[in-house]
Formats: sequence, C-alpha cells, structure tokens
Amino acid sequence: MQFLKWAWALFVFLFLTAVTQIGGVIYWLSLFLGRWTDTLSKKRWIRAVYRLASFFILYGLATFLLVPLLARPLGRVPLPLRETHSLQPLNGMSCLLNRHYVRADLRQTAFAVAEQMNERFPETKINYLDANFPFFNGFPLLPHLSHNDGKKLDLAFCYRDSKTGEASNGSPSFSGYGVCEEARAEEKNTADFCAQEGYWQYSILTKILSQSKKADYVFDAERTKALVELYASDPKVGKIFIEPHLKSRLGLNSDKVRFHGCGAVRHDDHIHVQLK
Repeated sequence: MQFLKWAWALFVFLFLTAVTQIGGVIYWLSLFLGRWTDTLSKKRWIRAVYRLASFFILYGLATFLLVPLLARPLGRVPLPLRETHSLQPLNGMSCLLNRHYVRADLRQTAFAVAEQMNERFPETKINYLDANFPFFNGFPLLPHLSHNDGKKLDLAFCYRDSKTGEASNGSPSFSGYGVCEEARAEEKNTADFCAQEGYWQYSILTKILSQSKKADYVFDAERTKALVELYASDPKVGKIFIEPHLKSRLGLNSDKVRFHGCGAVRHDDHIHVQLK
C-alpha cells in the first residue's frame, strides 16, 4: 500500500511538471504542508479539502507572483494575462499553465505587430496561443517539438463572423488548435501527403478537438496575410511556419515563411513564429 501511495505521488509529480513545469514542485510542497493541515481535522474528507486548497493556493501564488520575478533574470518574461497593446491570450489556460513565457525581444515584437495590426485594421486584437515555459532551455513544452528556449510563439489566425461577415477577434477553436483552413481541391494537400507517408500525428488534433464552431467563422485571408508579413518584416524573426497551401493562397513570398515538416503537426490552424 505504501508503495502504491508513493507511486501515485510520483506520477502526479511528473504529470504536473510536464503540463505546467512548476506544478510538480508545488505538489510536493503541498504534501509537506498537508502534515500540518491534517492536524486541523479528524475527518478524512475535510483533510482532503485542506490539501487540495493548499495546492491551489500555493500554485496560484507561485504562478502569478513568484514565477514572473524568477523568470525575468533568467531571460524570459510573461505575455499579458489580458489584452495589452492589442495582444491577448486566446484563453486563460495558457497563462494558468505557465505556457506564455518568451524572451523580452519576442514580447516586444509581438506587441509592436499587434499594435500595427490594430492601426491597419481597427479593433483587431491578436490572440496568442502557446509560447514557452518560464525556465530552462531544452525543457519540452508538450506536445510541441520545440517551444523550449523562449524564442517560439504560436498565434491564432484572424477570422470573420460567418453570419455577418464582420471581422472577429474570436476563434473556432477554444485552444486555437485543431480547427483547420483545409486545402482546396486545386491546392497542394500536405496533410494528405504526410498521412500517406505514415505520419499519423500530423492531423491528430483535428480528430480529438471539437469542430462544433467551425461553421461560425470564416478564415480572414487579408488580416492573416498582414499578420504574417509584419512578423516576416522584423529582422529578429528567423522562421515562420504555416501550411504550404496557405503560403501559396496568401501570396507570402518571404523566405522566412516555410514548411515545418511532416514530423510536426499541421499549421493550417495557427501561425508559428520564432526568433533567429
């Protein structure tokens, strides 16, 4: 029984570390704190509530107060928790899970591009998705293959409301991933090619994430093209990944805009930007 208890604790530690980077450490701290909270009541369910509450309190304090202070001298800063300089998280989970950290120069570029987009297309807000964890180059941000050095940032496409035709700051996907702007019949279908080559994971997100809102939005080619071109024009940006059929459709000519390879997942649902 004791072995199972420690095995479970190790599993929780590894899972929380993989998902949030700091969650495993906070979990262990909450276990030590639990020795004190267990003395506050003899009822098992109340003890469990105290332990759970202590974890969430410690995690919240660390995530929103301590981690940003520790990450800065190590070279990473958080992207905004709410709309700032026309840049905002698509959903708060990226911030809650500490997946919104970048190098300071990438944040500066993200703010500048978002402000330029807002000037060119009034009321436009740019939604960011996953970035990087706050600490340690090489620490993987699963399920991404990269996003491990503070230099990478994913951005949502721009969309229009399918009913009104008006520009929207929303997205057909809660996470920003998995709802794709598919290749047309006359366009190169990289998703099919990669699947035929045996890369089963390439379109996996389209199969496991909800497509229920896809009909509510229409891909905004004009604003998405402008967004990519603004990033491509920044000398600090080295690569931009987007699906080949969208590069052709949007007439993106920069050498920085390229195919990411079949070993990743498809990029006709988001834009990947990285520094040199």
